[in-house]
Amino acid sequence: MLRFACDTGGTFTDLIVEDKTGSLSMYKAATTPDDPIVGAINALRLAAEDRGLGLSDLLKEGEMFIHGTTHAINAIITGNTAKTGFFTTKGHPDILVIREGGRIEPFNFKVPYPEPYIPRSLTFEVPERINNNGEIISPLEEDVFLELLDQAREIGLEAISVCFLWSIANPVHEIRVGELITEHLPDVPFSLSHKLNPALREYRRASATSIDASLKPLMTDYLNNLTHRLKSEGFSGKTLVLTSQGGMIEAEEMASAPIHAINSGPSMAPIAGRYYAQLECDEDSLIIADTGGTTYDVSLVRKNRIPKTRETWIGQSFRGHMTGFPSIDIKSVGAGGGSIAKVDEGGILHVGPGSAGAVPGPVCYNMGGTEATLTDACLVLGYIDPAYFLGGEMNLNTNLAREVIEEQIARPLGLEINSAAASIVNVATENMVQAISEITVNQGIDPAESVLIGGGGAAGLNSTFIARRLGCPRLLIPVTGAGLSAYGAAISDLTSEFRSVFFATSDNWDAKGVNNNLKILEARAREFINGAGKGAVSSKIEYTVEARYAGQVWEIDVPLRDFQFGKKFTLEQLVDDFHEVHNEIFAISDPDSSVEMVCWTAAVSCQMRDEDGVRNVTFSASDKSDETHPSIIIGSEELRKTRTSFRRLVYFDGYGELSTPIKKLGNTVTGKKEPGPAIVETPFTTIVIDPEASYQVS
Repeated sequence: MLRFACDTGGTFTDLIVEDKTGSLSMYKAATTPDDPIVGAINALRLAAEDRGLGLSDLLKEGEMFIHGTTHAINAIITGNTAKTGFFTTKGHPDILVIREGGRIEPFNFKVPYPEPYIPRSLTFEVPERINNNGEIISPLEEDVFLELLDQAREIGLEAISVCFLWSIANPVHEIRVGELITEHLPDVPFSLSHKLNPALREYRRASATSIDASLKPLMTDYLNNLTHRLKSEGFSGKTLVLTSQGGMIEAEEMASAPIHAINSGPSMAPIAGRYYAQLECDEDSLIIADTGGTTYDVSLVRKNRIPKTRETWIGQSFRGHMTGFPSIDIKSVGAGGGSIAKVDEGGILHVGPGSAGAVPGPVCYNMGGTEATLTDACLVLGYIDPAYFLGGEMNLNTNLAREVIEEQIARPLGLEINSAAASIVNVATENMVQAISEITVNQGIDPAESVLIGGGGAAGLNSTFIARRLGCPRLLIPVTGAGLSAYGAAISDLTSEFRSVFFATSDNWDAKGVNNNLKILEARAREFINGAGKGAVSSKIEYTVEARYAGQVWEIDVPLRDFQFGKKFTLEQLVDDFHEVHNEIFAISDPDSSVEMVCWTAAVSCQMRDEDGVRNVTFSASDKSDETHPSIIIGSEELRKTRTSFRRLVYFDGYGELSTPIKKLGNTVTGKKEPGPAIVETPFTTIVIDPEASYQVS
């Protein structure tokens, strides 16, 4: 049986196929923005052709299709979500308007106040009120609510978001409202805040519910279409979708809570990076940099743990919209292989954030692009072989790349063409370095003590330069690095989270109430394991609590040693663990203060494959060599000379044009350290090793 892991990027759609022996094959097809499913089907066709099969014959052998998509986030950014109404408690219509406050530039009063996710004109006040103890203060006035539904019908609402105050303490009113919507507007999807995001803070709950509801019509159609088209081609296995939390869930479940798909693709890169680092590295800190055609996504692994953040914004912090859910902490900047280079009126060179994307792509693709990009610059410098792009599937036009860089960059800057192209690479490198600095230095991590892991199709072009600029001792480029997120999808777990609010303090401890609450969460997690996770290789449940010192505004996550408090796991141990975590994050603790526990979580994960490592990797029909190397390690070393039968002139900034050995990954000697300069090629990426670096294939 085969497993398919597919990640749809801004420029290319990556596919990894794993067979029952653990052997992997990797493929790339152009992303089709108008219909991303076409790009996924095209990648599957490449896999079928590589095996001498028809598409339906290939898919009949599939047991699992794992999909990462940017469809949800693209819809939000472009404003293509459903017309959604926000129903909330009477007297509190401005939850989405007021937000939580905060300003990026506190003294810049020219910045307009951000618009709410759902306009005030589409906000409906429902007469009802429940207090924080779950007591009904004002009953739900159903007749008024039905009148509001009539208004919703008249104005053509396509989705409904419901967030009542303190529904997390008693959801009875939200439940009843859901029943009424189902009865009177059966074709309108809706989201209820207590079910989707049972957590404190009404803005975050309201924002999450509104985003989720607005995505339901679009994502339901998209996932249904994906599932239908796969089945129509012969696929009868499970269709799974990646989540922002670094796991995957079934397509049907994602359609019921599409907010989890917002960062589904990028969240997989640290999963794959951590796996490869465990094979090759001893360092505690890893920097995972995923370079695509449009964006440069940076994430971390610390002590084998992937940090998550609750401050997940769509757009700028405070000016954008908060998802209300924790997700893997990823910093993204507009820098990738398709990043557009321009010289402004002041004679300053900029690279990104604009991108040529998949359509029309860089000028050298010869598909109508008119603006110089990072890929064009790398082609001019000799980094990329124009006849071996995508393993020879696409021929690049070097003359067009030279012409556009000469006209748009070299002449305005008064540089010769190689210097101009090198300047594009240098500026892009600096943009990427700053993104890494923001996520590392700002969190107390020294890049000079971290291993940089390069992923994405464009990673090899300048990762050596980035590693040197940061002072990283080593750069690791996995053999499946060109499809790092897709490989992360292939090895990810089936996951889900169950949350509930139950307030308790260390001074007024309610062990029975806490244990009952945790038992309910444990039962829900077990139900998931026995349902969606049935047939998993293994499963586990991890429990955490959001806790704070008395008087603090924000909570931190504290892992629980057990899911029940008793002789083995005591309140005292939990309090000690809280102090330790608080000290680790903020470098301070207050053992004399009371600790408040607010929200409890059971995170369940089901391992769907044996972790026996990469046994064999092939790339595509155009490259038949068997690659058994898991990664390429690049380190700092003085310039030395080497000889090989295949060389070409490559321009290195500060060195000029050098006769450089060009090596295919399958023809390199495992474990032998080689000096730079060198170019190591695979069908999907080109790895540039400059004169000051050495490398080895392991």
